[in-house]
Amino acid sequence: MIDLSKHAEAILMRALTNGGAFAEIYFEETAVTLIRFEDGKVERINSGTDAGAGIRILTGDQTCYAHTNDVSLDGLLAAADTVAGAVSDSRASYSFDYRPARYEMNVQKPAQSVSTTEKAHLVTLAGQTARAHDPRMVQVAAMYTDSIRHAVIANSEGRYVEFVRPQTLFMVHAVAAQQGIIQTGYHSIGGTVGFELFDATLPETVALKAARQACLMLDASPAPAGRMPVVIAGEAGGTMIHEAVGHGLEADHIDKAMSKFCGRLGEMIAAPEVTVIDDGTLPGLRGSSPVDGEGTPTQRTVLIDNGRLVCYLNDLRTARKLGMPPTGNGRRESFQDKPIPRMTNTFIAPGMAAPDDILASTEHGLFVRQMGGGQVNPLNGEFVFGVSEGYLIRNGKIAEPVRGASLIGNGPDVLLNIDAVGNDLGFVVGTCGKDGQGAPVTSGQPTIRIRELTVGGTQTG
Repeated sequence: MIDLSKHAEAILMRALTNGGAFAEIYFEETAVTLIRFEDGKVERINSGTDAGAGIRILTGDQTCYAHTNDVSLDGLLAAADTVAGAVSDSRASYSFDYRPARYEMNVQKPAQSVSTTEKAHLVTLAGQTARAHDPRMVQVAAMYTDSIRHAVIANSEGRYVEFVRPQTLFMVHAVAAQQGIIQTGYHSIGGTVGFELFDATLPETVALKAARQACLMLDASPAPAGRMPVVIAGEAGGTMIHEAVGHGLEADHIDKAMSKFCGRLGEMIAAPEVTVIDDGTLPGLRGSSPVDGEGTPTQRTVLIDNGRLVCYLNDLRTARKLGMPPTGNGRRESFQDKPIPRMTNTFIAPGMAAPDDILASTEHGLFVRQMGGGQVNPLNGEFVFGVSEGYLIRNGKIAEPVRGASLIGNGPDVLLNIDAVGNDLGFVVGTCGKDGQGAPVTSGQPTIRIRELTVGGTQTG
């Protein structure tokens, strides 16, 4: 395996043979363990290490990228020749005056020091716990995965960064059935942590949350349809803000004029109570990292400040193109992918209202305890989200559970229609998909009330 500190300049100069404004080497080695429980037994155990590198050149609006699993000097020089062959441009000025920086995210219990047997016990215990919760449980799947990524980034502007990033994730998916009705429940935990993840939350707790939700929805009434106030609990996390708003603030969508937020910096785009932040520095959260996939330090970026749009999320390319500073949001799934602007940990900042007061002042509507999946068009902000766990609100109190509810609306419109922001803050973990790449993220929000939103339901008559 190549020592990049000795050969980075030679590889980058080879990549820049035919010119270019910027060149970069991204090397990584990632060790992964994945264990899956299904149909009453451990179905899969995968463990291995993948290593490779990518070479990138920026020239004008063009990105040239090549990747390889051959991390020898010859292998990286060959990849550099590949990208150089796609460029015909004047040479920019380059700096190879490297001052190496190393970042390591320390954990209390490295997952790599724990036996596979102990990890497999977690998913087995979760599966058995969920199954035993209720005779109506018909299927349970549990998954555990951990990884440790070692990456090195060197570029033609003199940046040389090395970092180590751990990840641990645990999830349970439960299915319950009764008289032809099928309902699901889901819960997950994870972050840039080690095996200490399970000191705070037992696998049985994760399993029971998923199983209880599935069974609760079996007993729920069909959701009504129509326009109504919607209160989304802090524990639901910021799925809506991530999907319906966050993607529209990623600068590649701005660059391509594919967002309703284009050209709106400095404008009031949300209610004054709403502040939206992306922060890749928060300790332990799933979207956190000391640097992004380009070696730019992550940071706390205020996107919407008391209703006013003040920033977009940039990588190096969009920052150059738009004349803005990079925000540490150039992320990539692996060495096989070029970096693109991505969220990290994105959330609505807590407000002043007590969650109980928000609920008590809501005469009727829908209370959402957990969001489900959905679809969003980043060009216009139109969205449809499922509600995994919802309840009717009557006279300011949570009433009976309802199933089959969905939230239908427009992200920019929702921002303007939030009329209460709680003083709590809840997060949910996830993996965000964009342009064929998956990125670990956390989404968060306090309890919020949307003045009026279209609720899709299944209740008839």
